Amino acid sequence: MTEDLAVAAPAPATVTDPRAGSFRVDAHHGEILQGVFVAGGRLRRGLVTLPCPLYSTRATFLPTEDTGTTVRPAWRSKARRAADLTLARLGHPVPGGLLDLTSDIPLCRGFGSSTADVTSAIGAVLAATGRGLSPAEVGALAVEAETASDSLMYGGRAVVFAHREGEPIEDLGELMPLSVLGFGTSPGGRGVDTLELTPARYTSWEIEAFRPLRGLLRRAVADRDAGLLGRVATASTLLNQRHLPIPGLEDILAVARASGAAGVQVAHSGDVAGLLFDATDAETPARLEFAATRLDVTETWQFETER
Repeated sequence: MTEDLAVAAPAPATVTDPRAGSFRVDAHHGEILQGVFVAGGRLRRGLVTLPCPLYSTRATFLPTEDTGTTVRPAWRSKARRAADLTLARLGHPVPGGLLDLTSDIPLCRGFGSSTADVTSAIGAVLAATGRGLSPAEVGALAVEAETASDSLMYGGRAVVFAHREGEPIEDLGELMPLSVLGFGTSPGGRGVDTLELTPARYTSWEIEAFRPLRGLLRRAVADRDAGLLGRVATASTLLNQRHLPIPGLEDILAVARASGAAGVQVAHSGDVAGLLFDATDAETPARLEFAATRLDVTETWQFETER
């Protein structure tokens, strides 16, 4: 997919000046697949994220005559850096600006709050300047701004994304509609300190196992087969359990089997997880209800990926 990132029309936000540009980015719900993949004759870390419309971040950028970007709230420094990098990438069509961010994405849970900040900031600068960049160009800027990024700039597409390089390894296509029963896996929903996480050191066996999983996911997306996608997600969860253990995973897998879920997916840099169901199956509402009563967790939520 090589379309430019859509330029959003200015929308009401904290900054209401008509020169401002605004852009909204939805959260994600961890990963469908994460591992190491052979691409271009070498091994590359990559992931495929699960879109989640429950939460979002909106950025509004107002061009000013001041050099550089001022961000509100001030602690969202990665978004400020992303805006400055975007202006530099565009050749500084304006000297700088005021960047406002509003977000309801929970922090440190695996919903992609940091990447949503960064990607929405880039989109807002593009909207304010009337310019466009491809998702791959946005991905590269996002990684430069925050070291590692998710693939939120690709929307609802299943993209094997090199999250530490900012490049797509493979665009698998539009994700099929899924119903997700999400839940937290940490006590009290305290989340995970992602800054303390180190990249997983996969064994040679694990690296070989990711090769067929990528092929199976490619087929699942092409055939719109939620069941096959769920099996890939479960396999990825099991392979990554050694690196970021999910408490009570065996019990979660048992509920998935009993409820007829397609599979289990988790956030590999957070504490959220989800049972995946085919959104087009008439039995899915009953299965979701059954699963919600069987999970031994303190919080659950439900959502659907876009149909």
